[in-house]
Amino acid sequence: MVFGVAAQYQTEIPKVRPIVRRFDVHVGFCPCCRARVQGRHPLQTSDALGSAASQLGPQALALASHLHTELGTPFGKVRTFFQTFFGLVVSCGGLARGLGRLARKLEPTYDGLLAEVRTSEVVYPDETSMRVAGRLGWLWVFVTPQATVYVQRMSRGFDVIDEVLGADYDGVAVHDGWSPYDRLALALHQQCLAHLLRRARELIEVALGMAARFPKQVKALLQDALALRDRRDAGEVSPHGVLVATGQLESRLTDVLATHTTDPANERFRKHLAGHRDDLFTFLRLPNVEATSWPADHATRPAVLFRKVSGGHRSLAGAHAHEVLASVARTCWQRAADG
Repeated sequence: MVFGVAAQYQTEIPKVRPIVRRFDVHVGFCPCCRARVQGRHPLQTSDALGSAASQLGPQALALASHLHTELGTPFGKVRTFFQTFFGLVVSCGGLARGLGRLARKLEPTYDGLLAEVRTSEVVYPDETSMRVAGRLGWLWVFVTPQATVYVQRMSRGFDVIDEVLGADYDGVAVHDGWSPYDRLALALHQQCLAHLLRRARELIEVALGMAARFPKQVKALLQDALALRDRRDAGEVSPHGVLVATGQLESRLTDVLATHTTDPANERFRKHLAGHRDDLFTFLRLPNVEATSWPADHATRPAVLFRKVSGGHRSLAGAHAHEVLASVARTCWQRAADG
């Protein structure tokens, strides 16, 4: 009988015990102006003393921020998780105040991300509903190749776009066709082809008789444009060939838009395409531009999860802390993925 040796592997989570640090803080008064002064250690997360002297450390705050802001875990469940797995007792209010302090420390970083978005050559904006203090609000997201910024506002209008990008933004805006984006007069635009294809498919599904002809033509045209992009990216078509093929697509678009439509839904779709015909093939002329707004769609998913689990924010302060923490976390994820 022959015996051999076989390997088996098991991955385990180490048992974690909280680290409790004690800081002996020197407190004094200026002999001239009698102003109160106190020392501070780099590891301290707060200057509070007395009844508020017990604080969460930076790693605990980072984990709480990840669970609550990015995964949508309510503070009550974060508290249960900390107590169950780490033996760390903390209140929901303590978690909220801790993340508020963390957000205030990250304000300069957040302001820097806003400035970076304003000067980006390409931006992918989107918005999703998010209640604040029981009122309907909107969480906006502005994604660039290197940064993501979330902005919580009560408006879904151009005023938010003007605040974040500026009315004079002259880069490329890739979006879902929401009309306020059209007011960026100096920018180039790219309509999200995924949204247009979805609209065409929906029209085909409910169309009767010849009413399906127009959305089918649009669907085929957009799919051919995406196929040309794939061939270009694979190196199968030269830059000159892409320009020639793009011209042929634009000629086909002219013919499609000349189609007489009697169905009201088709006519609305035709008018939308006619009003944005110059915004359909920007991605073929500029290789660094996506054909769809998928970067913004992906960035809104954590916000949608947060909304479904929590129902929104209880206060404006909580909403602001969320936009700061989410922006920094998402940008860190972006840059690590790119690196």
